[in-house]
Amino acid sequence: MASPLGLTLYNLGQRREPGEGASRPSRPAGRLLWLHAPGEGLVSPMRALARRLVEEDGLPVLLTAPVAMPPLPGVILQPPPVDSPVDARAFLDHWRPEIALFAGGQLRPAVMHEAGERQIPMLLVNAKAPAFLRERDGWYPGLMRSALARFRAILAVDEAAARAFRKGGAALSSVAVTGRMEEEAIVLPGLEAERTALTRLLAARPVWFAAGVIEAEEAAVLHAHRKALQHSHRLLLILMPEDPARSVPLSVRLEAEGWAVAQRAQEEEPEPEIEVFIVDNPAEYGLWYRLAPVSFLGGTLLGKGPTRSPMEAAALGSAILHGPRTGVTGPVFGRLGAARATRAVASANDLGDALGDLLAPDRAARLAQSAWEVASDGAEVTEGILGRLRAIMYGED
Repeated sequence: MASPLGLTLYNLGQRREPGEGASRPSRPAGRLLWLHAPGEGLVSPMRALARRLVEEDGLPVLLTAPVAMPPLPGVILQPPPVDSPVDARAFLDHWRPEIALFAGGQLRPAVMHEAGERQIPMLLVNAKAPAFLRERDGWYPGLMRSALARFRAILAVDEAAARAFRKGGAALSSVAVTGRMEEEAIVLPGLEAERTALTRLLAARPVWFAAGVIEAEEAAVLHAHRKALQHSHRLLLILMPEDPARSVPLSVRLEAEGWAVAQRAQEEEPEPEIEVFIVDNPAEYGLWYRLAPVSFLGGTLLGKGPTRSPMEAAALGSAILHGPRTGVTGPVFGRLGAARATRAVASANDLGDALGDLLAPDRAARLAQSAWEVASDGAEVTEGILGRLRAIMYGED
Protein backbone atom coordinates (compact mmCIF):
# COMPACT_ATOMS: atom_id res chain seq x y z
CA MET A 1 0.00 0.00 0.00
CA ALA A 2 2.87 2.41 0.73
CA SER A 3 4.42 4.34 -2.11
CA PRO A 4 7.74 2.53 -2.75
CA LEU A 5 9.52 5.71 -3.91
CA GLY A 6 8.21 7.97 -1.13
CA LEU A 7 8.96 5.44 1.60
CA THR A 8 12.40 4.71 0.16
CA LEU A 9 13.32 8.39 0.09
CA TYR A 10 12.05 8.85 3.63
CA ASN A 11 13.95 5.83 4.96
CA LEU A 12 17.17 7.01 3.36
CA GLY A 13 17.01 10.14 5.51
CA GLN A 14 16.67 8.31 8.82
CA ARG A 15 19.76 8.20 10.99
CA ARG A 16 20.13 6.44 14.29
CA GLU A 17 20.98 8.88 17.06
CA PRO A 18 23.55 7.95 19.73
CA GLY A 19 21.90 6.04 22.56
CA GLU A 20 18.82 5.07 20.56
CA GLY A 21 17.63 1.48 20.45
CA ALA A 22 17.78 0.75 24.19
CA SER A 23 17.25 -2.77 25.53
CA ARG A 24 13.65 -3.81 26.17
CA PRO A 25 12.04 -5.71 29.03
CA SER A 26 10.36 -9.04 28.41
CA ARG A 27 6.99 -9.06 26.72
CA PRO A 28 4.10 -10.18 28.96
CA ALA A 29 2.25 -13.31 27.91
CA GLY A 30 -1.04 -13.02 26.04
CA ARG A 31 -2.62 -9.96 24.49
CA LEU A 32 -0.85 -6.61 24.42
CA LEU A 33 -2.05 -3.21 23.22
CA TRP A 34 0.37 -0.52 22.12
CA LEU A 35 -0.43 3.16 22.78
CA HIS A 36 1.86 5.93 21.55
CA ALA A 37 1.94 9.56 22.70
CA PRO A 38 4.23 11.62 20.44
CA GLY A 39 4.69 14.48 22.91
CA GLU A 40 4.24 15.69 26.44
CA GLY A 41 0.80 17.18 25.87
CA LEU A 42 -0.66 13.84 24.77
CA VAL A 43 0.76 11.66 27.54
CA SER A 44 -2.05 12.45 29.99
CA PRO A 45 -5.00 11.27 27.83
CA MET A 46 -3.11 8.16 26.73
CA ARG A 47 -2.33 7.32 30.35
CA ALA A 48 -6.03 7.75 31.15
CA LEU A 49 -6.88 5.27 28.39
CA ALA A 50 -4.14 2.85 29.45
CA ARG A 51 -5.37 2.91 33.04
CA ARG A 52 -8.88 1.92 31.99
CA LEU A 53 -7.65 -0.89 29.75
CA VAL A 54 -5.67 -2.33 32.66
CA GLU A 55 -8.33 -1.85 35.33
CA GLU A 56 -11.45 -2.74 33.33
CA ASP A 57 -10.17 -5.26 30.78
CA GLY A 58 -7.20 -6.73 32.64
CA LEU A 59 -4.98 -6.16 29.60
CA PRO A 60 -1.29 -5.30 29.71
CA VAL A 61 -0.51 -2.10 27.84
CA LEU A 62 2.67 -0.84 26.23
CA LEU A 63 2.82 2.98 26.34
CA THR A 64 5.57 4.75 24.42
CA ALA A 65 6.47 8.44 24.55
CA PRO A 66 9.63 10.49 23.96
CA VAL A 67 9.43 11.90 27.52
CA ALA A 68 9.86 10.43 30.99
CA MET A 69 6.64 9.20 32.61
CA PRO A 70 5.78 8.23 36.19
CA PRO A 71 5.05 4.51 36.73
CA LEU A 72 1.55 3.18 36.11
CA PRO A 73 0.51 -0.30 37.36
CA GLY A 74 0.04 -2.79 34.54
CA VAL A 75 1.57 -0.45 31.95
CA ILE A 76 4.98 -0.95 30.35
CA LEU A 77 6.57 2.45 29.76
CA GLN A 78 9.10 2.64 26.94
CA PRO A 79 10.64 5.12 24.51
CA PRO A 80 9.26 4.79 20.97
CA PRO A 81 11.23 2.92 18.31
CA VAL A 82 13.47 4.78 15.90
CA ASP A 83 11.47 5.28 12.72
CA SER A 84 13.57 3.10 10.43
CA PRO A 85 12.79 -0.28 8.85
CA VAL A 86 15.32 -2.17 10.99
CA ASP A 87 14.16 -0.66 14.28
CA ALA A 88 10.48 -0.93 13.36
CA ARG A 89 10.88 -4.66 12.66
CA ALA A 90 12.86 -5.24 15.86
CA PHE A 91 10.28 -3.35 17.93
CA LEU A 92 7.30 -5.18 16.47
CA ASP A 93 9.07 -8.57 16.56
CA HIS A 94 9.64 -8.10 20.27
CA TRP A 95 6.29 -6.64 21.40
CA ARG A 96 3.88 -8.18 18.86
CA PRO A 97 1.01 -5.78 19.72
CA GLU A 98 -2.53 -6.77 18.88
CA ILE A 99 -3.57 -3.19 18.14
CA ALA A 100 -1.59 0.05 17.75
CA LEU A 101 -3.11 3.34 18.85
CA PHE A 102 -1.36 6.59 17.93
CA ALA A 103 -2.30 10.04 19.29
CA GLY A 104 -2.08 13.49 17.77
CA GLY A 105 -1.17 13.04 14.14
CA GLN A 106 2.58 12.49 14.06
CA LEU A 107 3.28 9.97 11.30
CA ARG A 108 6.02 7.35 11.59
CA PRO A 109 6.03 5.95 8.05
CA ALA A 110 8.54 3.12 8.62
CA VAL A 111 6.78 1.88 11.75
CA MET A 112 3.33 2.27 10.24
CA HIS A 113 4.35 0.50 7.05
CA GLU A 114 5.76 -2.44 9.01
CA ALA A 115 2.67 -2.62 11.26
CA GLY A 116 0.44 -2.51 8.20
CA GLU A 117 2.35 -5.33 6.55
CA ARG A 118 1.72 -7.41 9.68
CA GLN A 119 -1.97 -6.48 9.52
CA ILE A 120 -1.92 -4.87 12.96
CA PRO A 121 -5.04 -2.68 13.23
CA MET A 122 -4.05 0.97 13.70
CA LEU A 123 -6.12 3.86 15.01
CA LEU A 124 -5.29 7.57 15.28
CA VAL A 125 -6.96 9.37 18.20
CA ASN A 126 -7.02 12.94 19.51
CA ALA A 127 -6.00 13.68 15.94
CA LYS A 128 -5.08 17.33 15.26
CA ALA A 129 -3.01 17.47 12.04
CA PRO A 130 -0.86 15.00 10.08
CA ALA A 131 2.89 15.58 10.12
CA PHE A 132 5.99 13.44 9.67
CA LEU A 133 8.11 12.56 12.66
CA ARG A 134 11.12 14.45 11.33
CA GLU A 135 10.60 17.28 8.95
CA ARG A 136 13.40 17.53 6.39
CA ASP A 137 13.86 19.21 3.06
CA GLY A 138 12.76 16.67 0.52
CA TRP A 139 9.86 15.28 -1.40
CA TYR A 140 8.19 12.00 -0.47
CA PRO A 141 5.71 11.28 -3.27
CA GLY A 142 2.53 9.72 -1.92
CA LEU A 143 4.02 9.00 1.51
CA MET A 144 1.52 10.88 3.66
CA ARG A 145 -1.43 9.50 1.75
CA SER A 146 -0.16 5.93 2.01
CA ALA A 147 0.58 6.28 5.74
CA LEU A 148 -2.87 7.69 6.49
CA ALA A 149 -4.53 5.00 4.37
CA ARG A 150 -3.26 2.34 6.77
CA PHE A 151 -5.41 3.61 9.66
CA ARG A 152 -8.67 1.85 10.34
CA ALA A 153 -10.02 5.02 11.96
CA ILE A 154 -8.81 8.61 12.38
CA LEU A 155 -10.69 10.30 15.24
CA ALA A 156 -10.23 14.07 14.95
CA VAL A 157 -10.61 16.61 17.75
CA ASP A 158 -12.66 19.01 15.57
CA GLU A 159 -13.78 19.67 12.02
CA ALA A 160 -10.66 21.71 11.17
CA ALA A 161 -8.49 18.75 12.16
CA ALA A 162 -10.67 16.38 10.15
CA ARG A 163 -10.23 18.58 7.05
CA ALA A 164 -6.45 18.50 7.51
CA PHE A 165 -6.45 14.69 7.47
CA ARG A 166 -8.76 14.51 4.48
CA LYS A 167 -6.51 16.98 2.66
CA GLY A 168 -3.50 14.83 3.60
CA GLY A 169 -5.04 11.90 1.78
CA ALA A 170 -6.94 9.93 4.42
CA ALA A 171 -9.95 7.98 3.22
CA LEU A 172 -13.11 9.98 3.82
CA SER A 173 -14.78 6.98 5.46
CA SER A 174 -11.98 6.62 8.03
CA VAL A 175 -12.11 10.20 9.38
CA ALA A 176 -14.60 11.14 12.09
CA VAL A 177 -14.90 14.13 14.41
CA THR A 178 -15.17 12.78 17.95
CA GLY A 179 -13.62 15.51 20.10
CA ARG A 180 -10.81 15.51 22.63
CA MET A 181 -10.04 12.59 24.93
CA GLU A 182 -10.21 13.09 28.67
CA GLU A 183 -7.07 13.92 30.62
CA GLU A 184 -5.74 11.57 33.27
CA ALA A 185 -7.58 12.68 36.40
CA ILE A 186 -7.10 10.42 39.37
CA VAL A 187 -9.80 10.73 42.01
CA LEU A 188 -7.63 10.57 45.10
CA PRO A 189 -8.96 8.52 48.00
CA GLY A 190 -10.12 10.16 51.19
CA LEU A 191 -11.64 8.66 54.31
CA GLU A 192 -15.22 9.89 54.56
CA ALA A 193 -15.26 9.40 58.32
CA GLU A 194 -12.24 11.71 58.65
CA ARG A 195 -13.80 14.33 56.41
CA THR A 196 -17.06 14.23 58.36
CA ALA A 197 -15.28 14.56 61.72
CA LEU A 198 -13.13 17.47 60.52
CA THR A 199 -16.11 19.22 58.95
CA ARG A 200 -17.94 19.00 62.27
CA LEU A 201 -14.87 20.29 64.14
CA LEU A 202 -14.40 23.23 61.79
CA ALA A 203 -18.04 24.22 62.22
CA ALA A 204 -18.33 26.08 58.90
CA ARG A 205 -15.00 27.92 59.31
CA PRO A 206 -13.61 29.16 55.97
CA VAL A 207 -10.72 26.92 54.90
CA TRP A 208 -8.09 26.92 52.16
CA PHE A 209 -5.44 24.36 51.28
CA ALA A 210 -1.87 25.10 50.17
CA ALA A 211 -0.88 21.85 48.42
CA GLY A 212 2.70 20.69 47.97
CA VAL A 213 4.26 24.02 48.88
CA ILE A 214 8.00 24.27 48.22
CA GLU A 215 10.18 25.91 50.85
CA ALA A 216 10.74 29.03 48.74
CA GLU A 217 6.98 29.66 48.66
CA GLU A 218 6.22 29.26 52.37
CA ALA A 219 6.62 32.96 53.13
CA ALA A 220 4.38 33.93 50.21
CA VAL A 221 1.64 31.53 51.33
CA LEU A 222 1.77 32.86 54.89
CA HIS A 223 1.74 36.47 53.63
CA ALA A 224 -1.38 35.68 51.59
CA HIS A 225 -2.97 34.00 54.61
CA ARG A 226 -2.27 36.99 56.85
CA LYS A 227 -3.74 39.32 54.23
CA ALA A 228 -6.88 37.20 53.85
CA LEU A 229 -7.30 37.03 57.64
CA GLN A 230 -7.97 40.77 57.62
CA HIS A 231 -11.26 40.04 55.84
CA SER A 232 -12.01 36.64 57.36
CA HIS A 233 -10.55 36.39 60.86
CA ARG A 234 -11.64 32.74 61.32
CA LEU A 235 -9.88 31.57 58.17
CA LEU A 236 -7.87 28.32 58.51
CA LEU A 237 -4.86 27.47 56.33
CA ILE A 238 -4.16 23.79 55.79
CA LEU A 239 -0.53 23.68 54.72
CA MET A 240 1.09 20.63 53.13
CA PRO A 241 4.84 21.10 52.44
CA GLU A 242 6.16 19.34 49.37
CA ASP A 243 8.79 17.76 51.61
CA PRO A 244 7.13 16.12 54.65
CA ALA A 245 10.38 16.65 56.61
CA ARG A 246 9.67 20.41 56.51
CA SER A 247 6.60 20.06 58.76
CA VAL A 248 8.43 20.15 62.11
CA PRO A 249 10.89 23.02 61.42
CA LEU A 250 8.10 24.94 59.71
CA SER A 251 5.86 24.53 62.74
CA VAL A 252 8.62 25.71 65.07
CA ARG A 253 9.28 28.75 62.87
CA LEU A 254 5.60 29.72 62.65
CA GLU A 255 5.06 29.42 66.39
CA ALA A 256 8.11 31.68 66.92
CA GLU A 257 6.50 34.21 64.57
CA GLY A 258 3.32 34.22 66.63
CA TRP A 259 1.09 31.97 64.56
CA ALA A 260 -1.33 29.57 66.29
CA VAL A 261 -0.23 26.24 64.79
CA ALA A 262 -1.35 22.61 65.03
CA GLN A 263 0.40 19.59 63.51
CA ARG A 264 -1.57 16.61 62.25
CA ALA A 265 1.50 14.38 62.68
CA GLN A 266 1.33 15.14 66.43
CA GLU A 267 -2.37 14.18 66.47
CA GLU A 268 -3.31 17.80 67.13
CA GLU A 269 -6.61 19.15 65.85
CA PRO A 270 -7.52 22.42 64.07
CA GLU A 271 -9.27 23.85 67.10
CA PRO A 272 -11.09 27.22 66.76
CA GLU A 273 -8.02 29.26 67.77
CA ILE A 274 -5.68 27.51 65.26
CA GLU A 275 -4.67 29.63 62.25
CA VAL A 276 -2.36 27.17 60.43
CA PHE A 277 -2.86 23.41 60.38
CA ILE A 278 0.30 21.68 59.10
CA VAL A 279 -0.23 18.30 57.46
CA ASP A 280 2.49 16.08 56.03
CA ASN A 281 1.00 12.78 54.83
CA PRO A 282 0.91 12.64 50.98
CA ALA A 283 -1.70 9.87 51.20
CA GLU A 284 -4.17 12.45 52.54
CA TYR A 285 -4.21 14.90 49.63
CA GLY A 286 -7.65 13.60 48.68
CA LEU A 287 -8.97 14.40 52.15
CA TRP A 288 -7.78 18.02 52.07
CA TYR A 289 -9.01 18.69 48.52
CA ARG A 290 -12.44 17.46 49.61
CA LEU A 291 -12.40 19.56 52.76
CA ALA A 292 -11.09 22.86 51.32
CA PRO A 293 -13.21 24.74 48.77
CA VAL A 294 -10.08 26.61 47.58
CA SER A 295 -6.60 25.15 46.92
CA PHE A 296 -3.32 26.82 45.98
CA LEU A 297 -0.99 24.57 43.98
CA GLY A 298 2.56 24.75 45.33
CA GLY A 299 5.46 25.08 42.91
CA THR A 300 3.58 27.42 40.58
CA LEU A 301 4.60 30.70 42.23
CA LEU A 302 8.35 30.33 42.75
CA GLY A 303 9.08 26.79 41.59
CA LYS A 304 9.34 25.03 38.24
CA GLY A 305 5.71 24.04 38.06
CA PRO A 306 3.06 22.41 40.26
CA THR A 307 4.23 19.69 42.62
CA ARG A 308 0.81 18.06 42.20
CA SER A 309 -1.40 17.65 39.14
CA PRO A 310 -4.09 20.34 38.87
CA MET A 311 -6.53 17.65 37.78
CA GLU A 312 -6.46 16.14 41.28
CA ALA A 313 -8.01 19.27 42.78
CA ALA A 314 -10.29 19.72 39.77
CA ALA A 315 -11.69 16.21 40.06
CA LEU A 316 -12.52 16.73 43.74
CA GLY A 317 -14.26 20.08 43.43
CA SER A 318 -11.68 22.41 44.96
CA ALA A 319 -11.27 25.79 43.26
CA ILE A 320 -7.69 26.23 42.01
CA LEU A 321 -5.30 29.12 42.63
CA HIS A 322 -1.91 28.99 40.91
CA GLY A 323 1.11 31.07 40.02
CA PRO A 324 2.59 31.72 36.55
CA ARG A 325 4.94 28.71 36.50
CA THR A 326 2.93 25.83 35.10
CA GLY A 327 5.85 23.66 33.93
CA VAL A 328 5.05 20.49 32.02
CA THR A 329 1.35 20.84 32.90
CA GLY A 330 1.09 24.04 30.86
CA PRO A 331 -1.39 22.51 28.35
CA VAL A 332 -3.64 21.38 31.21
CA PHE A 333 -3.57 24.83 32.81
CA GLY A 334 -4.28 26.29 29.38
CA ARG A 335 -7.48 24.27 29.14
CA LEU A 336 -8.47 25.13 32.69
CA GLY A 337 -7.76 28.80 32.08
CA ALA A 338 -9.75 28.86 28.84
CA ALA A 339 -12.72 27.44 30.75
CA ARG A 340 -12.28 30.05 33.50
CA ALA A 341 -11.73 27.18 35.88
CA THR A 342 -8.69 28.55 37.72
CA ARG A 343 -7.44 31.85 39.12
CA ALA A 344 -3.87 32.78 38.18
CA VAL A 345 -1.78 35.01 40.45
CA ALA A 346 1.64 36.62 40.00
CA SER A 347 2.73 37.37 43.56
CA ALA A 348 2.04 36.83 47.25
CA ASN A 349 -0.06 40.01 47.28
CA ASP A 350 -2.08 38.75 44.32
CA LEU A 351 -2.52 35.41 46.05
CA GLY A 352 -3.93 37.12 49.13
CA ASP A 353 -6.32 39.23 47.04
CA ALA A 354 -7.51 36.27 44.99
CA LEU A 355 -7.96 34.17 48.11
CA GLY A 356 -10.03 36.90 49.75
CA ASP A 357 -12.21 37.08 46.64
CA LEU A 358 -12.75 33.32 46.51
CA LEU A 359 -13.75 33.10 50.15
CA ALA A 360 -17.19 34.07 48.85
CA PRO A 361 -18.72 30.57 48.50
CA ASP A 362 -20.52 31.29 45.23
CA ARG A 363 -17.32 32.42 43.50
CA ALA A 364 -15.31 29.41 44.64
CA ALA A 365 -18.19 27.13 43.62
CA ARG A 366 -18.29 28.56 40.08
CA LEU A 367 -14.54 28.04 39.67
CA ALA A 368 -14.71 24.52 41.10
CA GLN A 369 -17.64 23.56 38.87
CA SER A 370 -15.80 24.75 35.76
CA ALA A 371 -12.68 22.84 36.84
CA TRP A 372 -14.70 19.68 37.40
CA GLU A 373 -16.24 20.01 33.93
CA VAL A 374 -12.76 20.25 32.38
CA ALA A 375 -11.60 17.23 34.42
CA SER A 376 -14.52 15.15 33.21
CA ASP A 377 -14.54 16.55 29.66
CA GLY A 378 -13.75 13.96 27.03
CA ALA A 379 -14.94 10.98 29.06
CA GLU A 380 -17.44 10.07 26.33
CA VAL A 381 -14.68 10.24 23.70
CA THR A 382 -12.45 7.91 25.71
CA GLU A 383 -15.42 5.59 26.26
CA GLY A 384 -16.02 5.49 22.50
CA ILE A 385 -12.36 4.64 21.82
CA LEU A 386 -12.52 1.84 24.38
CA GLY A 387 -15.59 0.51 22.59
CA ARG A 388 -13.75 0.50 19.25
CA LEU A 389 -10.75 -1.28 20.73
CA ARG A 390 -12.93 -3.94 22.34
CA ALA A 391 -14.85 -4.46 19.10
CA ILE A 392 -11.59 -5.04 17.21
CA MET A 393 -10.23 -7.40 19.88
CA TYR A 394 -13.37 -9.49 20.01
CA GLY A 395 -14.04 -9.57 16.27
CA GLU A 396 -17.06 -7.27 16.30
CA ASP A 397 -15.52 -4.61 14.05
